[in-house]
Parts: sequence; C-alpha cells; structure tokens
Amino acid sequence: MKLDVIKLDGGKAGSVDLGDEIFGLEPRADILHRVVRWQRNKAQAGTHKVKTRSEVKYSTKKIYRQKGTGGARHGARSAPIFRGGGVYKGPKVRSHGHDLTKKFRKLGLRHALSSKAATGNLVIIENAAAKDAKTAALAKQVSELGWKRALVIDGAEVDANFAAATANLSDINVLPSMGANVYDILKSDTLVITKAGVEALEARLK
Repeated sequence: MKLDVIKLDGGKAGSVDLGDEIFGLEPRADILHRVVRWQRNKAQAGTHKVKTRSEVKYSTKKIYRQKGTGGARHGARSAPIFRGGGVYKGPKVRSHGHDLTKKFRKLGLRHALSSKAATGNLVIIENAAAKDAKTAALAKQVSELGWKRALVIDGAEVDANFAAATANLSDINVLPSMGANVYDILKSDTLVITKAGVEALEARLK
C-alpha cells in the first residue's frame, strides 16, 4: 500500500510504502472488541470496598438474651440484618484485568491500523516537530489540514515543542510509537503517523 506523505503546512513530501501485513488487513470487529475490552478492564481501578461484619465498629456483647424476648435470636449489632451492620458479600478491592496474549494484542493493533487505512482516515506526515511551543500556530495548521479528534503517533520520542503546543488542544492527542494502542486509535477520527512512527510500528509489529 502506497500513501502520500505531507508536511504540517500541507505541502507534499513524497510517498511511503506501508506493509499490507500491518496496514492492509481486513478489520475484524471481534478481535478489536477483545483487545479494547482487555484495555478498559485493565485500566479499571477496582478500589470499590464495603465493610464486612468483622470490620464495622460495634461492641461484641450479645445485644439481648437468647430466649424469652419473643423475637429472633441475635448475637451482635454488626449483623447484616441491622442498620449500620456489615454488608454481606459486598464489593472488595480487586483487579478487573484479565490475560490476553502478546501475540493477540499485536494482532489487534494491526487490525486497528488497518481499519483506519481502510476508511481513508490514515494520514502520514514527514515529522511532528515545531520550532516553538506555540499552540495558536499549531491550531491554525491543524484547522487547515481538517484534522478532528486526531491521534498523532511519532517515533521513539515525541518532539518536546510539538507536545507542549498540543497540550491545550483537546482534539489532538500525541503518543510515541510504544504508546500506540487499539483503544486510542479507534477513538480518534483521524490517525496521523510520522515517517519515524511508521518505521517504529513496523519494527514493533513484524
């Protein structure tokens, strides 16, 4: 697959060959769904917690005598049946993550990249660098290029000025190649990859 390469100012900068084994697959929703589910579950905090019967603060004294009251037998005010008592089988602090093989995660990333290429929402730029960390100047360029909700994937490192200039742009997200993930790619409307990013992704996914 061959795509044109552009500059940030909109000018042409040649073309690049993209490997069909990474950018030319037929996207499969089931694979993408499994990888996104793995990502979101792993990111879930899992810090929900309630106090059990043994954790609420109450006296352990028997609240009233065993027989002769005409009511049910009870031993402690901390029982779940009472107001303020412990919660029975409530949520505990735990991880929501589950295992997914590295091979399958790589496959998911290939399908995510291929889905953007298939829909024509993949843009290759020469580099993502800015002379100054000026948000206004970069916002103007982005507006002229027509990018909306764009994810920019660079090489091993992101240019510091470019990252600073995009920090206040809510529609632009910048990641190094190792940070590229299925969820962010699918969430974006436009996927923008630098030439260095293409090389890094191909080396990572081959």
